[in-house]
Amino acid sequence: MYTLPGTVALITISAVVFYITSVLKTAFFGPLSHFPGPRHRALSKLPGIYTSIMGLEAVTRVALHERKQDDRPYKDPMFYVVGVNGCPDLSSADFGTHTKQRKILSQSFSDRSLRDLELIIRSWAEKMASKLSDKARTPIDMMTYLNCTTFDIMGDLTFGEDLKMLETGELSPWVRTIFGGFKAGSFWRGIRQLSVFTDWIVRKFLFESRKVRLMQRENFQYCSTRMDARLARTPYHPDLWSRISETEGGEGLSRDEYRSNSVLFMIAETNTSSETTATALCRMTYLLHLSKHGGILNDLKAEMHAVIQESLRIYPPVPPSTLPRKTQSGGVSICGHFVPGDVVVGVHPLATFHSPRHFKDPQEFHPERWLNDAKYQNDHLDAVEPFSVGPQNCLGKSLAYHEMRFLLASLILNFDIELINPAETWLDQRTHILWEKKPLMCKLRQVKG
Repeated sequence: MYTLPGTVALITISAVVFYITSVLKTAFFGPLSHFPGPRHRALSKLPGIYTSIMGLEAVTRVALHERKQDDRPYKDPMFYVVGVNGCPDLSSADFGTHTKQRKILSQSFSDRSLRDLELIIRSWAEKMASKLSDKARTPIDMMTYLNCTTFDIMGDLTFGEDLKMLETGELSPWVRTIFGGFKAGSFWRGIRQLSVFTDWIVRKFLFESRKVRLMQRENFQYCSTRMDARLARTPYHPDLWSRISETEGGEGLSRDEYRSNSVLFMIAETNTSSETTATALCRMTYLLHLSKHGGILNDLKAEMHAVIQESLRIYPPVPPSTLPRKTQSGGVSICGHFVPGDVVVGVHPLATFHSPRHFKDPQEFHPERWLNDAKYQNDHLDAVEPFSVGPQNCLGKSLAYHEMRFLLASLILNFDIELINPAETWLDQRTHILWEKKPLMCKLRQVKG
């Protein structure tokens, strides 16, 4: 038989349990639960009431929004690896370090700096044309010669040094090791993603092995030694460090940051690196089918930008890279949807650029879509961002365009280019961070007059 005090206690406990259950349900499973914010503010109105009563509303609200902005996804450490000297470069740096480095390095890629570099890039375009003229009417691999040229350009702009690859017509052992590293890295990163155990195994017995550490050190030393030599002398022409030295006396970056970013400039800067520019040029050579598309060729001088943009859409140089980010432990809101913490997210460029929702005839090469052609008036051209977007997009975007325009123009003005085997599908390639490209065999005929 229930007593009055017992009944009151039961009702009170039931009410408390019901209230707590309702609050928890609303906070964690309610219609507004997907919005980001401090969970204790979702559980109770008291924190908000307190800040209002105490006159702290303005300060507290701003702080809350700043904190949620800081909860942006961060770079996936499995993809962005800090160099052997332990100093992050522009690619692997956290938000604060990236902001500092980018502010300094952006001087190297300003319009004023690029104007200073135009003569150097042009001279290399002329050297390439001269070298290729010696090979006229002889089957050559355009992929190799363009890679040699663009690596030599970056060597000159980064170290003030000719790497002699165009001169020999062969990629150096260092470059071949880098290309092999992309493929191996793609494989082992996949193994690491299987489980915590496989991640530990790969890191412990492969990445920390003496052989791998030695290879990493040799690769880093290749660039750092040249970077030190460049900083020790006055360059004979402007390069990527000239503007930084002039404006800040070279004090904006530490010596290790110079070294780390010199490696980045040579092998890892998406759409700025030598490999990426060469890929873009080979892609354009192939897609134009210069021996067949006279109409496009006649318009090329005036409409080169459209050709470049369409080539980047069809065949982006870094196709499988989603530039992966990991969400913070508390989760983050992306495009209006709450994503839990510790989740890898990214956008696949090739899937976006080839989507029929964005483009008519998405698999076909049509530069005219960039020239206001009525047939393609509904294309979403703004969906093509081969250099990424936002504060961490490719710093060397303008430099990449400069290289592509100069080198492509040099090829077109000096040679008729014929694909030796036009029936071969050169674009049928596997991807390991970069495209695993096949030789692009061509025959050149010198243009007379």
